[in-house]
Amino acid sequence: MECKVKWTGEGMSFLAETGSNHVVVMDGALEAGGRNIAPRPMELLLAGTGGCSAYDVVLILRKGRQAVSGCEVYLQAQRADSDPRVFTRIHMHFRVSGKQLKKELVARAIKLSKEKYCSASIMLGKTAEITYDFEIIEAEGPLTRHPADTAQ
Repeated sequence: MECKVKWTGEGMSFLAETGSNHVVVMDGALEAGGRNIAPRPMELLLAGTGGCSAYDVVLILRKGRQAVSGCEVYLQAQRADSDPRVFTRIHMHFRVSGKQLKKELVARAIKLSKEKYCSASIMLGKTAEITYDFEIIEAEGPLTRHPADTAQ
């Protein structure tokens, strides 16, 4: 995996070009010399953790033949008061929607992500206490499955 980060030359804005050829803008707060035009690097780290974990949960539920139709993760993080201002606590609240989702399978998918598959949360778990909870939202309409769910 590769990434190039380049200062834009203005304030505290940086452009990150990923190995998959995507560009992400990062910026600092006004009081730190930034222009507040983009997410902070630590916000992107937190967002990446949520994305990594949500990805795992959806994939695990699909493999378990669950009719998952949505997955949202709300993250709240606390950071150390002094440098390095690492994350010290992260709480993840999952809202998983679908038809007739089994509570024990949703719980298992989240636990597997946290303990085995999500590289981001496992890495952050070295400095932060990571907790989670979840709720299941029953989806309206007929039972539908993702095409990958029926592939053999």
